[in-house]
Amino acid sequence: MAMIGQDQNPPAEWHVERAELRAENARLQSALAEQTARADKAEQSAQVLELKFVTIEAERTQQAEVMDAMKAQLDELKRQVFGRSSEKMPPVDRELRRTGRLKRDPAAAAKRRQENKEKREKLEREHFDHKVDRSEPPCPECGRELDQFKQLGDGKQTVVYEYVPGRLIRREHCQETLACPCGEHIVTADGPRKVGEGGGNYGPGFISHVMVTRAGDAIPFYRMERQFKRLGIPIARATMVKLFHRHAEEFRLLVDLLFERIRGSPVVLADETPMKMQLKSTTGKAGKGFFWVFIADGFIGYRFSPTRSGVTPREVLGGSPGTLVVDAYTGYNRVTGPDARTRAGCLAHSRRKFHRALDKAPEAQTALNFILDLYRVEHEAMALGVVRKPDHLKMRKEQSEPLMKEFRKWLDQQDGLHPPKSPMGRAVGYALKNWTALGQFLKSEQIPIDNNQAENGLRIVALHRKNSLTVGHDEAGQNHAVILSLVRTCEAFDVNPQEYLEDILLRIQEWPRQRLDDLLPHNWQRLKDAGELPPLTS
Repeated sequence: MAMIGQDQNPPAEWHVERAELRAENARLQSALAEQTARADKAEQSAQVLELKFVTIEAERTQQAEVMDAMKAQLDELKRQVFGRSSEKMPPVDRELRRTGRLKRDPAAAAKRRQENKEKREKLEREHFDHKVDRSEPPCPECGRELDQFKQLGDGKQTVVYEYVPGRLIRREHCQETLACPCGEHIVTADGPRKVGEGGGNYGPGFISHVMVTRAGDAIPFYRMERQFKRLGIPIARATMVKLFHRHAEEFRLLVDLLFERIRGSPVVLADETPMKMQLKSTTGKAGKGFFWVFIADGFIGYRFSPTRSGVTPREVLGGSPGTLVVDAYTGYNRVTGPDARTRAGCLAHSRRKFHRALDKAPEAQTALNFILDLYRVEHEAMALGVVRKPDHLKMRKEQSEPLMKEFRKWLDQQDGLHPPKSPMGRAVGYALKNWTALGQFLKSEQIPIDNNQAENGLRIVALHRKNSLTVGHDEAGQNHAVILSLVRTCEAFDVNPQEYLEDILLRIQEWPRQRLDDLLPHNWQRLKDAGELPPLTS
């Protein structure tokens, strides 16, 4: 093949080959760029799919936690409604005795029996003599007749407690009327004293009975109507409803004074519960209201509100110093904080949450043991008679405070080990979130370890909810709360609520406002026992 010289041009084949190589190179570079773009797109798709997978997995895990929480709630509801009593949370007293933390106190039991015996001794007595039938046969040993027998002491004594059904009586008052012979002047004797306005022909005893039966015993008016019908006395429920609400309004100033006592107390317990309404509330929402209870120093006050907001606690306690024992509900935030009352928590709430978690998390028993040991200290203080005294605080400092420190260490170890929405996760989270409030009882012997007293104060409302289902409207709920406050405060001070209401129904109309405090149940009983209550004039 001839060599191409420097002055010679390349042959045409060489140019063609070179162009083909360049075209192939361009095609390969284009294919490489296309493959690279596809690879980048595939990588992006893989990243998107991976992100979707992670999101779906997180949602699945979250849904599984929600399902577990819902299943735990369902199991708890089934246990409460259908479960055996052994499956429900046992009372603290029973658990303390079962675990050996608390021994039975024979002296306390004997004291209770003696108190009950003394109460029975005060009952009205009826005496019946039962004579031996003189037709009895003579003595089988000597043949003497019964008329030769001697009386043996006072005879054999048998005591029977009998219930005498309630009754209504018709009292006919005849007012003497005198006329002057001149025919120009007539004098008529004063008639019986009536209960304010709207009492009609019904006396204070009947009205007080209706009030105590409706509010204190949670008996609906239609059931009272049936009871009176059985006694042969037709009294329409509409009449009882009118009497109840009309005279409840007369007691509102007295109940306002009761709430002033509660507001001025350094330690107040509070709780709330829902109640359905038949008519629309003042907020325009139909069907639901709330009963609130506030307890302090033996006074038990109830309020009815169409909402569960913090308005009611603020109306009752706003601006007052001291401690408020409540659960974790945020509605009480308006009256707790740096410039308001100190919030104290409820260990009974915490115990309840750990008990719910026990089926799925056996380690919850450790928390229950800590709480039981704390209650053991409280029961020992009660047995020693030092509750709410300096020695009570000393016992808390020496025994309860170390227990609370150990409890906190255990809670910190459990934190994060359980799904947040699982029963155990909720129980641990509740205790840690409210730890400062739960430990307030260590600072003062006046602060209770739980809010059980307020919860028990709402049991009567739960019974109303079961028996009556609803209240008619806002005003009906408020009137109900007024009577309930007086009845339950009477019971707290060991005052007979029926006698109390029967008396003040006649007094409150003309009683001086500056002495209204004397008509609060504890003061009324003190004046009555001392014989210092002014006689009721006709």
